[in-house]
Amino acid sequence: MNWIKRLLGRRRVYSDLSDEIQEHLAEKIEELVASGVSRRDATYAARREFGNATLIEERGREVWQCPSLESLIADIRYAARMLRKNLGFTSVAILTLALGIGANTTIFSVLNAALLRPLPYRDAGRLLYVWSAERARAINQSTVSIPDLRDWREQNHSFDGMAGYWSGTYNLAGGDEPQQVDGWTVSPDFFEVLGARPELGGTFGSGEARGTSDHVVVLSHSLWAGSFGGEARILGRTVTLDGEPYVVTGVMPSEFSAPFPGVQLWTPWPVRAAATAARGDRFLKVIARLKPEVSIKSAQADMDSITRHLSGIYREDAGVTAYLVPALQQITGSARPVLLVLLGAVGLVLLIACANVANLLLARSAARAKEFAMRTALGAGRARLIRQLLTESLMLALTGGAVGILLTAWGTHSLRTLVVDQIPRAQNISVDSGVLLFTLGLSVVTGLVFGMLPAFTSSKGQLNDSLKEAGRGSGTGAQGHRMRDLLAVSEIALALVLLVGAGLLVNTLRRLHAVNPGFSPGGVLTCEVSLPSKYKNPQIVTFFQELLERVRVLPGVRAAGATMTLPLHASGGGFWGGLNIEGRPAATRESIPIVSFVQVTPGYFRAMGIPLLKGRAFADADNSAQSPKVAIVNATLARRFFSGSDPLGERVCMGEDCSKGPWLAVVGVVGDAALGSLTDPQFPQVFSPHAQGVEGGVAGNMMLAVRTDDDPVALAPAIRDDVHQLDKDQSVAEIRTLERVVDESLAQPRLNALLLGAFAAAALLLASMGIYGVLSYSVTQRSHEIGVRVALGAERYDVLRLVVRHGLVLALIGGGIGLTGALVLTRFMTSLLYGIEATDPPTFLTVFAVLLAVAIAASYFPARRATKIDPMVALRYE
Repeated sequence: MNWIKRLLGRRRVYSDLSDEIQEHLAEKIEELVASGVSRRDATYAARREFGNATLIEERGREVWQCPSLESLIADIRYAARMLRKNLGFTSVAILTLALGIGANTTIFSVLNAALLRPLPYRDAGRLLYVWSAERARAINQSTVSIPDLRDWREQNHSFDGMAGYWSGTYNLAGGDEPQQVDGWTVSPDFFEVLGARPELGGTFGSGEARGTSDHVVVLSHSLWAGSFGGEARILGRTVTLDGEPYVVTGVMPSEFSAPFPGVQLWTPWPVRAAATAARGDRFLKVIARLKPEVSIKSAQADMDSITRHLSGIYREDAGVTAYLVPALQQITGSARPVLLVLLGAVGLVLLIACANVANLLLARSAARAKEFAMRTALGAGRARLIRQLLTESLMLALTGGAVGILLTAWGTHSLRTLVVDQIPRAQNISVDSGVLLFTLGLSVVTGLVFGMLPAFTSSKGQLNDSLKEAGRGSGTGAQGHRMRDLLAVSEIALALVLLVGAGLLVNTLRRLHAVNPGFSPGGVLTCEVSLPSKYKNPQIVTFFQELLERVRVLPGVRAAGATMTLPLHASGGGFWGGLNIEGRPAATRESIPIVSFVQVTPGYFRAMGIPLLKGRAFADADNSAQSPKVAIVNATLARRFFSGSDPLGERVCMGEDCSKGPWLAVVGVVGDAALGSLTDPQFPQVFSPHAQGVEGGVAGNMMLAVRTDDDPVALAPAIRDDVHQLDKDQSVAEIRTLERVVDESLAQPRLNALLLGAFAAAALLLASMGIYGVLSYSVTQRSHEIGVRVALGAERYDVLRLVVRHGLVLALIGGGIGLTGALVLTRFMTSLLYGIEATDPPTFLTVFAVLLAVAIAASYFPARRATKIDPMVALRYE
């Protein structure tokens, strides 16, 4: 063996090595030489494999000490060679980690775009929404009147500025073709308060602030690029909005519209008209800029003082308060719960992936037990082995992270399309530097998480036992088996938590599909027609009457009507106002109930399939301003305010001051229909004939509902032609079937169930792979034991039961732990559920049964392989 010592160049250290180790070194080199490697290269490879180190004297004995940089390079090269030698293991590990890291990176990219990036405005952290509220009337978030905004501006000491705006639709002409666009009418200081500058031109200057020129418009970047070709000569050009000329003064940058992608233009509100606005007309949304030295808490106290003062002066402000919400929270608040739940879900998927790879590493470490023993015998300390194993784990994790980034880059486009209408600022989803940094950090942490346990466990192997060729142990012994079982149990527990969450969301979606919306959506086409300001009350009534007459004679049309707002529409039920019942005067303003008020045309209820429960529907005789004022109420209003009495013939008045009327005679009761969403509680509603112009005049923005026996989509061109025959410049918007309206209202819960269900399925797959891997390895390690059992008379069924029972025990333990965890964690999903409790027993039991079935299936295949073990072969090996 002396030639081994000379070739390796470490004469003194081998004098204390056992003959067995020297023989192993010689066999290793001879094996390489036999494969065609030169003896010199074989010797170099052996030296690299067992550590390229130098000897120093320490406490009278020779030990190995590796230079840090050279050692790190050696570890990396060695790790790369070992991973290349086991491509099957490496591929499975990398793909498993890529799945976990890629899922986390993808969801983080969504969360980063929606919640973490600041709004694209100057000092966006100081922007706040200011809402009014009336707690006594259960109004928790309401808009603001122009007089209140004016007083707030003048009396506050906390804000650098306050701006108001309201949304609307405009008929735009002057671009490529006439179209209906969404826009905001804003106070002149709107852009100044936001701290935003235009990409081209300017915004609203001093002229608009004085009210001398309010016919100007600022365009969004998307409208400028899409309808005006991105021409720089757009500045100063005149476009037509609702039949009126407006001069384009500026174009905002694309990032300005990111929080509100649907807003296409901005116009200043008419100051002279604003000066005459009533204090009780609340239709403004208010955004304010906080002074640098002022906290939100002190600003809230300031606003409380102002609203108390106004409440004592004006009857319309009695009981009205104000409250502040940070702008980012207001814009993204609806998405925060679901994004946090999804981030937690992908975190659990990554933990399951880590447990899976840790199990693979434990099994692989057992196969490398002799290698670790040889390195220990050559002087490598435990810390040296741990560092080598962690290097391999980090290389796996970083490679998995790189593949995960590729998966994220591939999937973000599809995800962006999927969530663009449900997640605020979803159009900003991208793989940017923040996402890359997150992935790098996540990969490093992941490598440490799944690599630490195998590294510490494997480095404690016994030298003598590992070097015995006859040893049957794994190198980690019973402790290694327990570790693998523990990891499998943890995978099952985490998978069950995700499955329960997905089951709750699927049940929520199923219950939402079963909700009766209060109307019949089949065979109904809807669209929106918004008349410009050139139309006055009589002309508006005439236009819609003539339009509906034309539509009703189209082939296949059974009924047609129009309404201010459709059920399940974003506007959420038309106007909201106080309800007064004749003979029941309210003691105080706060005691006047708030109800939804909607103008509809005759034929609307029949077209929508809303049942008439009592009385009559509106007729053509009601469709005139000179007709007696009448109303129809829904079942909720009749039940709540006319309990025990017949509402027909009773008179009601909308508003807080009914001294001048008008009083409406109730002529019918209809069924309840959903308002903003299927999950909203039933609200009291009052309907009046459109032509009577109750509560604010005749509405010029109406939505048509047309019921047909044929394909409703086929009616769209004919309806558009009828509109153009009445007004060639009039556009028709939001043409879609009522079934699609209902389907779109379920988009968010469907997305929640889809994403969490996908992550739960991935977790279940990984957990089943974990059970399969543990039992497969157990069968391999227990081949001798199983062979002895068979030789002693054990039947095939006995062996099958032995292995399956092991998997079932793991599943039961993991399932029990998972159920406990699910009981705690699913409570955070309450806001995402409908019609079901977060601790729903049927869901828990069903998921537990599914998990057990999958565990038994994953256990069956290793068990079947165990039944085929030849006892003679197993005993001969022993």
